[in-house]
Amino acid sequence: MLIVFIALAVVFDFINGFHDSSNIVATVIFSRALPPRVALILAAISHFIAPFLFGVAVATTIGAELLDVSAITMNVIMAAVISGIIWNLITWYFGIPSSSSHALLGGLLGAALMHSRSIAVVNPSGLLIIVIALFLSPLAGLVVGYIVMKITLFLVRGATPKVSHLFRRFQIVTLIGLSLSHGTNDAQKTMGLIAMGLLLSGQISSFYVPMWVVTVSAAAIGVGTLFGGWRLIRTLGGKIFRIRPIHGFTSQIAGAIVILSAALLGGPVSTTQVMSSSILGVGAAERINKVRWSVLGDMAITWLFTIPVNAALAALFYLGLNLLTT
Repeated sequence: MLIVFIALAVVFDFINGFHDSSNIVATVIFSRALPPRVALILAAISHFIAPFLFGVAVATTIGAELLDVSAITMNVIMAAVISGIIWNLITWYFGIPSSSSHALLGGLLGAALMHSRSIAVVNPSGLLIIVIALFLSPLAGLVVGYIVMKITLFLVRGATPKVSHLFRRFQIVTLIGLSLSHGTNDAQKTMGLIAMGLLLSGQISSFYVPMWVVTVSAAAIGVGTLFGGWRLIRTLGGKIFRIRPIHGFTSQIAGAIVILSAALLGGPVSTTQVMSSSILGVGAAERINKVRWSVLGDMAITWLFTIPVNAALAALFYLGLNLLTT
């Protein structure tokens, strides 16, 4: 059971990297700062390195602070992972950016509530940290993107069109920074899940993240990033507005600031939401009617349904797993 669960968690991590690579490389590719394959390789390497540099605060929040220990069973966390995998594949297929973080949170809550039949198993303090991080981060991305773009436009006022070549070079640096921040935040969700599984099976006596779990999780999200979710890359890179080097540079800076800040504070955020809102903020800072706001509406509907749909899916999978294991 533990081996099957770890395998599913690694698959979720791989799909997370595959799904969310669009958030990292879309602006770099569409602004022609780097060829697609080079951008994905650079992002994948940075994703692998990130968890070793910035700690595992997010993994602790997910694994030890959201649910009461009485609500956590192997079937609960396995159901949450399965629902997250299915949701990510569905939204990838239709090219709709969605949140792996929301999917995982909804799955954990739905399966745990089905197991315990009581809302008392949810730790209010842990849930508050996660909710604040998930729901305030898009607003932070929008605001920071707007501010960074305004500052950049002021600094390059009067510059010749050649400044675009400079921004293309800067994007290589910001791509690495954004990939590090994303790898720091998102790979830790899988680390937290695997550590929970190890604790439940008696492999560890208290919650912590062993180094081999860090290595496996970092490798899985890195390899997933390398393959790239092209349907989503096209949505973020081309459907919101026409991306130029200055937009790629500023949106990546804004996204990295928000994501890395949240990761260091232990708050799991949606990279999809942060980067989408950063791109919107950057576009609006230049000209508000530049942005195709209808795309935001499609994303908002998906974000709205992610948590409840995954909660329902995980609850159903929990019931199915219970039938299979009893």
